[in-house]
Amino acid sequence: MFSILFPGQGSQNIGMAKELYDNFNYVKEYFLQADELLNKNLSKLIFYGPKIDLDQTENTQPAIFLVSYSIFKVIEKETEFNLKNAKYYAGHSLGEYSALCCADSIKFDQTIKLLKHRGIAMQNAIPNGEGGMLAVLGQSIDEITNILNQNSDKYLCYLANDNSNGQIVISGKKKELGSLSNDLKKKNIKFVNLPVSAPFHSPLMKNATLKMKHLILDTEFKDPVVDIVSNVTANPVNKSREIKKLLIDQIEKPVRWRESINNMINSGINNFIEMGPGKVLSGLIKRIDRNVKLNQVNNLLDAKNLIND
Repeated sequence: MFSILFPGQGSQNIGMAKELYDNFNYVKEYFLQADELLNKNLSKLIFYGPKIDLDQTENTQPAIFLVSYSIFKVIEKETEFNLKNAKYYAGHSLGEYSALCCADSIKFDQTIKLLKHRGIAMQNAIPNGEGGMLAVLGQSIDEITNILNQNSDKYLCYLANDNSNGQIVISGKKKELGSLSNDLKKKNIKFVNLPVSAPFHSPLMKNATLKMKHLILDTEFKDPVVDIVSNVTANPVNKSREIKKLLIDQIEKPVRWRESINNMINSGINNFIEMGPGKVLSGLIKRIDRNVKLNQVNNLLDAKNLIND
């Protein structure tokens, strides 16, 4: 059994999906439609940069979705691989929107619009530069949770992503993260400051939640044709009303990716297909379980090779 996975922020690169754009008119239409919906030349930004602009959250989120959706559609139209035979679709953070759109829960244009607003709302949730994120390496979720709990009187930081065994991402304000960093250094715990300017997936995103809540509730969702594994619960969901609530919760809640992958494996999944730019999710899964099969689809050759697997 297989699951299809859609990447989140950090997977973007200049030139992604250019081959598909050049070879298929319907992909070109998706890009042109996105440009019109966003009232900006996202296509040019994706293909030619500059990267500093592509890395802006309000551009990154619709861009990664657009590329993931295009790859999905190329597989659907150009190969005999049946994507609807997947037991689950799942996406990391914004990737959950890609999963929902590909599962026919949200329309393409609605997804682009929601991600545009989501990116802006999350970027502007607190003043620019006041917040940040760091990835803690080589520690378990329990070890990091204990550090945060034991030092809550000194600094307030939040678990943002439980990505894999040995990779935990923390959100907080810059000053608080600095205090946490000092404690991690004293304990010889490795960490990396991430190149983001906002503390995603934490209570500091409250303003973003308030802005997105009404937009999500006012958007038409249908029950997905394939069950979606939620970032918030790490469990499958297939009812549109519950999906809406979880997407609202997702903005402030941690991404439970490690648990999501383990739960899928425990339900019989032995093959994960990463559909979108980069190989970030496949790298995380290797840290979780090296026994499962992994495919990454970034281009036409990758897509056509799926039918031979």
